[in-house]
Amino acid sequence: MSLLRVENLEKTYGDKVLFNRISFSVEKKERIGLVGINGTGKSSLLKALSGVEGLEGGEILHANDFHLEYVPQDPEIDGNLTVLETVFYGDAPVIRAMREYEAALAGLASESSSEKHQDRFARAQAKMDEVDAWEANTQAKTILTKLGIQDFHRKAGSLSGGQRRRVSLAKALIQPADLLLLDEPTNHLDNNTIEWLEGYLKQYSGALIVITHDRYFLNRVTEKIMELHEGRLYEYIGNYERFLEQKAERERTEIQQEDKRQNILRRELEWLKRGAKARTTKQKARKQRVEALQEEEGPTHKGSLDFSIGSKRLGKNVIELEHVYASRGGETVLSDISYLVNRRDRLGIIGPNGVGKTTLLHLLAGKITPDAGEISIGETVRIGYYTQEHEPMDESLRMIDYIKETAEVVRTAEGAEITAEQMLERFLFSRAKQWTHIRRLSGGERKRLYLLKVLMEEPNVLFLDEPTNDLDTETLSILEDYLEQFPGVVITVSHDRYFLDRVVDQLLVFRTKGGQVERYYGSYSDWLEEESVKIPEVKPVKEAGPQKTKKKKLSYKDQQEWNTIEEVITELEEKIEKLDEEIAATGADFDKARDFYEEKQRAEDELEQKMERWEELSLLQEES
Repeated sequence: MSLLRVENLEKTYGDKVLFNRISFSVEKKERIGLVGINGTGKSSLLKALSGVEGLEGGEILHANDFHLEYVPQDPEIDGNLTVLETVFYGDAPVIRAMREYEAALAGLASESSSEKHQDRFARAQAKMDEVDAWEANTQAKTILTKLGIQDFHRKAGSLSGGQRRRVSLAKALIQPADLLLLDEPTNHLDNNTIEWLEGYLKQYSGALIVITHDRYFLNRVTEKIMELHEGRLYEYIGNYERFLEQKAERERTEIQQEDKRQNILRRELEWLKRGAKARTTKQKARKQRVEALQEEEGPTHKGSLDFSIGSKRLGKNVIELEHVYASRGGETVLSDISYLVNRRDRLGIIGPNGVGKTTLLHLLAGKITPDAGEISIGETVRIGYYTQEHEPMDESLRMIDYIKETAEVVRTAEGAEITAEQMLERFLFSRAKQWTHIRRLSGGERKRLYLLKVLMEEPNVLFLDEPTNDLDTETLSILEDYLEQFPGVVITVSHDRYFLDRVVDQLLVFRTKGGQVERYYGSYSDWLEEESVKIPEVKPVKEAGPQKTKKKKLSYKDQQEWNTIEEVITELEEKIEKLDEEIAATGADFDKARDFYEEKQRAEDELEQKMERWEELSLLQEES
């Protein structure tokens, strides 16, 4: 039986259909990526599954003891609770025991510690023993530490927006759940944390549905992709790479079917124009067939940017920084930065959160002035700046009018004119959609519209501050294609590894706040490969739990198992590889692919058990 079943889900937003009687199921331990352009209803689907938003029709079916955890893009947290009180919520026995233990530990550490506190702590320790919660408590603190949360007793109300998101994510990961729903979990996480999260989710015991723009993340974590498109749901077996292959095949098939429909329609219309009399039943049926063909909708036009918008000529002098210092809130974030930006530079700015990456972009754009040093900007420089927080939009405007305020036409490098309507189409806004008022757009659609407005200004120096945070994967592909042909300078702050690999060929690396900035020539993946010094793993101190019994020596049965276990592991690894090949060869046969996938899941579970057993036996072997 499926973990969760969705049948004939219906939901609209104004006159827009989000879900047109969509149905799907989620199996145990399944890893699903949910994709689609902004505004198609991805976040609304997660909200519907979690019960945050209602539906107009359909059913969501699951067992009575089913538990779900949901992390939205903008989580709400009680500011009066501490970090630990926030993450250790719920009624599961393990969670209750950990919550009481942490409260008793805090009381014991207080200045007013008394015999009463000691008694409470002893009872809390006994309860931790009873429900076997020590390992869960260590894991919980490891998760918090990995997500950059180390002050466990800090009030949630004093946290920044990014910290609140990480606390909310930690809360969901710590709770025992059958299904985990994550909406853009990688936003505001640095690359080391994203890589840790990838590894953690691969071993997560429940099922997962994730919305993310991070294509490397999708490729490594998911084993099934669901695509929302114009009210319909399409399912693809495999990771993001397999999804792209299967989607391309589906679109080719749809185009072939549309060509066939158009040919039939043309022939039928010619027959009608010859004056055929619709008196017989056969002729009436033929007329009805023509009407049905005319009412059918063909595949929608996919936006693309197969041209280069002609930007203003960029002279030899672009931007130069000389011994620049900058502070924020009385704290130095940039110290003695000297840098020369050259024509055609493709520069990525990377580093941990809070080290001054956005501050540097603001300085380059002239939005703030340095505390010391000079910034020279060439006379021909025309900056376009896509910021994390775009300027307020007049919500009473229609999209087309908003864009035409910037330009009604732009010109390609070859001198051809492209209208505002055509540019909107290339950014996935259909002609009909262009007359929609801005107030009715989703947050992601507004970001896409704002990005287009920046590009319509025809800049020759383009600054992008975390452009991937609110843009869908399809819009990012369009932006990447545009940037490949862009004749000017591109400087971007981003944590998106795929985007950086496609767009930049050199990096500015921030190590620490207020420290020196290093220049690296090469792609982001090249830099990662050459980076030999890794951040040391910070592990929380394991609380004093029950004493472990001394390990026993290898028994005869253990020795026999030890002699064959490596061979068993090798066979399982070969079996998984073969099943991967079988899945890849199934094409559009989803039933067959699902059978192979389920067999692969069983093999992976068995392999994981054998690897754990191998580790136990190897320790016993050393002691023998």
